[in-house]
Amino acid sequence: MFDVNNKPKGLVRIYRATLNSARAFKWLFSNESAFRQELLLLVLAVPVTFWLNITITQQIILILAVLFVIFTEIVNTAIEAVVDRVGLEIHPLSGLAKDLGSLAVGLSLIMAVLVWIAVLI
Repeated sequence: MFDVNNKPKGLVRIYRATLNSARAFKWLFSNESAFRQELLLLVLAVPVTFWLNITITQQIILILAVLFVIFTEIVNTAIEAVVDRVGLEIHPLSGLAKDLGSLAVGLSLIMAVLVWIAVLI
């Protein structure tokens, strides 16, 4: 059982959180093709922002737009993992939760495209 009153603090907490995040990143990279595709998009987008004749603020906005897509994909995957943990049987609410997560990723992609269009036009 997890002891709520005896949680790690300070640098130990930061160290453990970093290990957990690294484990999650490794799992995502190994198991989620959408995450790999969005990570590739980020790897391609960052150098492009240096090539464009834009301000540093615009460059940061473009990179953050792609990072937001990745963030949304991570949250969507977390929702899917929790739903699958609860049960693998078909249930309308399970499907709805997964569909809503998917919608969030789709909207974040649309937002990223609109941000890039707004900055580049």
